[in-house]
Amino acid sequence: MKCTFLGTGTSQGMPVINCNCRACTSDDIKDKRLRCSAYIEWCGKNIVIDTGPDFRQQMLAQGVKNIDLILYTHEHYDHTAGIDDIRPYYFKNLKPIQVYFNQRVHDGLYRRFNYIFAPTNYKAAPKVVANVIEEGSKIYINENDFIEAIGIVHGDLSILGYRFDKFAYLTDVGAISQENKARLQNLEVLVISALQSNPHHSHLSLKEAVQMVEELNPRKAFFIHMSHNLGPVSEWANDLPANIAPAFDGLSITI
Repeated sequence: MKCTFLGTGTSQGMPVINCNCRACTSDDIKDKRLRCSAYIEWCGKNIVIDTGPDFRQQMLAQGVKNIDLILYTHEHYDHTAGIDDIRPYYFKNLKPIQVYFNQRVHDGLYRRFNYIFAPTNYKAAPKVVANVIEEGSKIYINENDFIEAIGIVHGDLSILGYRFDKFAYLTDVGAISQENKARLQNLEVLVISALQSNPHHSHLSLKEAVQMVEELNPRKAFFIHMSHNLGPVSEWANDLPANIAPAFDGLSITI
């Protein structure tokens, strides 16, 4: 399995527009972050998690040639706004793209992108197959391998993370129930969000994310969804436990 981090930033990305803080003015490539998304190659399938507003730029940067599945974590703009840019992938193969989300996300995208999800004769629209899933659902890639939907609390929302065998991807984490923590044991790699240094009402802070990693005890963890409020990576990453590192845009890892 190979995971490429397409974006590791928050809803504003980095640098933030009109911000002159040390992180936003840093020359370090690790401080340049598009909105959160990941590209996973597994069992012969090309899988994207979330299509934010930077989706087109991310696909061009990584040279992704095909998409088989799209997994949505939740409906917020920074995770969904780029869905229209799946069109070239559909037009290339004329094969509907499988899309997975919970019922609330389905309903929201149906309203906002009706021309994609509703029956229509509009020939310029991409075709998708909408698959409604819920916490605990399993998406089978073949007879033996599946992706498991993991329930996460993000403020007042119930959203989804995803586990692929020994790898899990969790963004916009505010809390995780004990039941779902049990679904996240024995991981080789955990990807989890760490928003900022100060506490936040709907996201784990850096300290809380470290504590969550220690509780779940993966072999290795990578932080995503990091805001400029953390400061430049060079000022805090070296203080993390040895098995934790901040991800950065374009980083590819093999599990």
